[in-house]
Amino acid sequence: MDWQGVCENYPVNREMIWLNNCGITPAGTHVLDAVRRYMNDYARFGVQAPSADYGRIRQRIKEILSELLGCTPGELCLIHNTAEGMNVISRGIQLDPGSEMILLENEYPSNVYPWRHWEKKGIKIKTVPQCTTPDEFYGALSSMVTERTRLISLSAVHWCTGMPLPLERIGSLCRERDIRFVVDGAQGVGMQPIDVGRQHIDFMALSAWKWLMGPLGLGVLYIAEKRLKELDPVFVGTESVVMDEVYLPYKTDLKPTADRFAFSTPSTGDAVYFLAALEFLHELGFERVRERIFALAETLKQRLRSIGFRILSDRFPEHPTGIVVCEKPGVDAQAMVQGLQEHKVVAAERLGRVRLSPHIYLSDHQLDAAARSLSQACMVQMYAQSVRR
Repeated sequence: MDWQGVCENYPVNREMIWLNNCGITPAGTHVLDAVRRYMNDYARFGVQAPSADYGRIRQRIKEILSELLGCTPGELCLIHNTAEGMNVISRGIQLDPGSEMILLENEYPSNVYPWRHWEKKGIKIKTVPQCTTPDEFYGALSSMVTERTRLISLSAVHWCTGMPLPLERIGSLCRERDIRFVVDGAQGVGMQPIDVGRQHIDFMALSAWKWLMGPLGLGVLYIAEKRLKELDPVFVGTESVVMDEVYLPYKTDLKPTADRFAFSTPSTGDAVYFLAALEFLHELGFERVRERIFALAETLKQRLRSIGFRILSDRFPEHPTGIVVCEKPGVDAQAMVQGLQEHKVVAAERLGRVRLSPHIYLSDHQLDAAARSLSQACMVQMYAQSVRR
């Protein structure tokens, strides 16, 4: 692969070293070209512009994603973000009082807040510890499952530690116990191999702007076909019903696919952006992209070990991840992140550690520079601490 050509395709590389791709990814020139072409066409022809055919764009997005996720296009719906998808699931599903659900410790809020209303309805919410290895996590989770457990909702990858969760083992457990398995795929899809059928995932929501390199404000909802009738739509609009392009007479039948949850006018511009990003990744090959992410993460970990940092993923080396979380005793992570920012290196602090996440458009040279910047930031902080003493 011409990875150098990929690097040159991202203008952000001329400004900074962006190592927060599990948070938000920047746009490449292929996206700029597609959006520019769409806006020019829209200015001339409005919604009749060839590049503004939302139905065609949406279908192609779902075709690429269905291939990636091992599902059918009809099981996917374009939404705005993970939180919206989780609310669709949580507000639409039916649970009996006295039931239990299990969430994840230190989970991202999008997979916590949407479930809290159930506590007022007699549902017990339990929290499984995040643990330090996938095997340890599975043991802790399985020990919490009872005959009253009806739903488990977890992230594919823990956003603070980078640890992939054992989705296939959890999905098999849920299938055996008739438990609904919900996944927050924001940190996983595009970086981890996720097959919704093999992993027995019933529902999943994710954002487009992380490993899939799409736009802010666009997300994806997956609903297994066999579970579609288990969700009551909380919002219903023009887009929700069959023959939605014919406004009158009013319809009573919802669409027979997950698109019943797309209830109103979408953002075509965002869809153009997302399709350009997905087609770029699809042309490269998602498996090749994943291997490149893991290779960059491994290079970065080697650099960090050489300057005295401990790497959390060393606790589960057989489970590769693109999220590199590191720490150094006695050194404040937030101060190091701020120090990196001064060197134009973008990272994040999570649970008192430094989180870095490379994507395919970065080079080994940039990772070397980031490690040097982190070392310098560390030395500056340690010197400041010695002066204060």
